[in-house]
Amino acid sequence: MREPVRVAITGAAGQIGYSLLFRLASGEVFGADTPVELNLVELPAAAKVAEGTAMELEDCAFKTLKKITIHDTPEKGFEGVNWALLVGSKPRGPGMERNDLIRDNGHIFVGQGKALARAASNVNVVVVGNPCNTNALIAQHNCRDIAPTRFTAMTMLDENRAKYQLAKKAGVDVREVQNLAIWGNHSSTMVPDFENATIGGRRVTDVITDRAWLEGEFFTTVQKRGAAIIAARGKSSAASAAGACIDQIKNLLRKTPAGEWFSMAVASDGNAYDVPAGLIFSFPVRSLGDGKGYEIVKDVKLSDFAKKKIGETTKELLEEREVVKNMLVK
Repeated sequence: MREPVRVAITGAAGQIGYSLLFRLASGEVFGADTPVELNLVELPAAAKVAEGTAMELEDCAFKTLKKITIHDTPEKGFEGVNWALLVGSKPRGPGMERNDLIRDNGHIFVGQGKALARAASNVNVVVVGNPCNTNALIAQHNCRDIAPTRFTAMTMLDENRAKYQLAKKAGVDVREVQNLAIWGNHSSTMVPDFENATIGGRRVTDVITDRAWLEGEFFTTVQKRGAAIIAARGKSSAASAAGACIDQIKNLLRKTPAGEWFSMAVASDGNAYDVPAGLIFSFPVRSLGDGKGYEIVKDVKLSDFAKKKIGETTKELLEEREVVKNMLVK
């Protein structure tokens, strides 16, 4: 057996956390020969629920699950971890403006960034809690001892949603859809890039010739899928969000095959696609296969349509950064 992988999950008693934990413990993600230690991080009021989840994990008798601990502070929960999955955040309530949500959650991620700085060094941070791009930016700015490249936000959920919509329209298996990049913010301004994606090795626009559908219904379906799920089930995405988080970790743990990419929100280096340096922005990326290294794909050709849409999502992220500027450590 290898050295254990230590994983902290905030909001572990919530729906996404519940959907994540069993897959992390099972050996699916890190391998059948890698022990996993899980740190369940929750608010004190939810600690009892986390205890129940821990009991269920024990009752599964996973061969790779070495240890489970429950923590009611991030300082303790993040101590010595290799992965920090920041799932817990305040949901948007009725009548709440997005900027109010950003400010409210910002304080949570200020604290979590500071806790990471004190407790962990060799750590990869995946932010799932929304608004995830700006939450990741806040955590990263409050944790300057850890490289900005270690902070990512999850847009794999949007990529998965977009792939399914294209596959359904084309009447093919979803595995046929490749290189579907999500650009920008995990919000209603995100850009699902159908122009550079392929279906069965052919350009999407050669397979699906209905350009009006691609620019219209396809775009809005992907952009507003989260709201549609809430309207249908009365709760936000849980299993699909957890699955996307698992997909992102797996993508980072394997070297991306030549000519392929996946979507992940990362710190812009300012040298690609006119995205200002420092923004946590979703790009097509390739993993180097060591679990932490990646590169932004910088040779993707963009149409005027795509450039306009990317400009809009960039503007939104700059506006969000302005909202939280007092939370960002210089």
